[in-house]
Amino acid sequence: MINPKAILALRERELTRFVNANPKSKHYFERSNGWFQRVPFHWMLDWPSPFPIVAASATGATLTSLDGQTFDDFCLGDTASMFGHSPSALASALAEQAGKGLSYMLPTIEGAELGNMLASMFGLPHWQVTTTASEANRAVIRWCRGLTGRSKILIFNGCYHGAVDDVFVDLRDGLAVNRPSLIGQVQDLLLTTVAIEFNDVAALESALRNGDIACVLAEPVMTNIGMIRDAPGYLETLRRLCSETGTLLVFDETHTISSGYGGHSNSHGPMPDIMVIGKSIGGGVPCAVYGFTAQISARMEALNKARPAGHSGIGTTLSANALAMSAMHAMLGQVITRKAYDHMLAMADRLVSGLRQVIEAHGLPWHVSHVGARVEFVCAVQPPRNGNEARAAMDHDLESAIHLYLTNRGILLAPFHNMMLLSPVTQSEQVDRLLHALDSCVGELLEIKA
Repeated sequence: MINPKAILALRERELTRFVNANPKSKHYFERSNGWFQRVPFHWMLDWPSPFPIVAASATGATLTSLDGQTFDDFCLGDTASMFGHSPSALASALAEQAGKGLSYMLPTIEGAELGNMLASMFGLPHWQVTTTASEANRAVIRWCRGLTGRSKILIFNGCYHGAVDDVFVDLRDGLAVNRPSLIGQVQDLLLTTVAIEFNDVAALESALRNGDIACVLAEPVMTNIGMIRDAPGYLETLRRLCSETGTLLVFDETHTISSGYGGHSNSHGPMPDIMVIGKSIGGGVPCAVYGFTAQISARMEALNKARPAGHSGIGTTLSANALAMSAMHAMLGQVITRKAYDHMLAMADRLVSGLRQVIEAHGLPWHVSHVGARVEFVCAVQPPRNGNEARAAMDHDLESAIHLYLTNRGILLAPFHNMMLLSPVTQSEQVDRLLHALDSCVGELLEIKA
């Protein structure tokens, strides 16, 4: 319905507006020659603007730029700050720990309490701490291979589980291929990684019945390639088939912790054998955790006793450092609460209702996907069932133009697709401003005569 020439015209206009509104960010970017590509890390170039906004500060659900603009933040650090920027309990805990030392390679009192807090919140009795979710997923894959004696893992087309080489396999035209964008990959991942489409029961059963899959690594709702919901009964079938075939089920809940208190597994089921959580668990402080059942714990202990002494290949010096432990202790104890989720889910419902009204008012062939505090509008009629359909539904030019338009009106969405997060401190006025801006954007796109 929207003319591609109208999209281009709006984007060109909004690019000029962005550059004029952000002279200090532009100045900073152009003089940051010490960084490769002028940014400390390449994610910062994924925004749809010609240069990234330079952040000066953030609090609650707002972010202030170097140019003095205040943004309603629905990106929230791509989930890292999902419970708000710098909650007071977290800021106080970090300041206190900073005066006592940052890393000891020894346990702390907060750490002793934190293990029980994790078990209570997420329903798995035993936990380990890493520095990132990527590291946690990498460790879990190694554990699963060691516990089962099997070399292969199964992942879903379009997934993302951090910087873990094993998962960079795609399905293209129905065939598994090493992801061509993976820099420096020298080993054929197809020998040990099986990729299938999400929600494909026949492919899942065929792969698992071979008896050579150590684990299935999955998000209970896919989030990296847009939001792909599980078909009715699919996760329960996944759980059953894993149990029947001796395959370990791993849920990466780094993003789906947004689904509800205790993550998607506790809010909707089923429970995995192992669960990974990163980013938001420390409020943005680098840390992640993985938890597992008592049965898995016993098998891990036996494996540890049977192996030769020496480095296991699991963990780093900064894993479970004192600062990260204090951060997670504060977040679980005072910030990530049932009351917080009540507010997040209410704001999500308000946003979903408003998005559907905007779509209906303009007669757009779009839909809204939503689980818990994570919401997306998708510029396609039908919700995708798998990675292949999700890729086909994406309209980069249109999404980029919309994102830039919203940015210029003080609204930040995640740069990768149309994902929006609601925090415990997101206010109804912020939701309404987003809806008004999107309504205006769509109206202008439909009116442009190109």
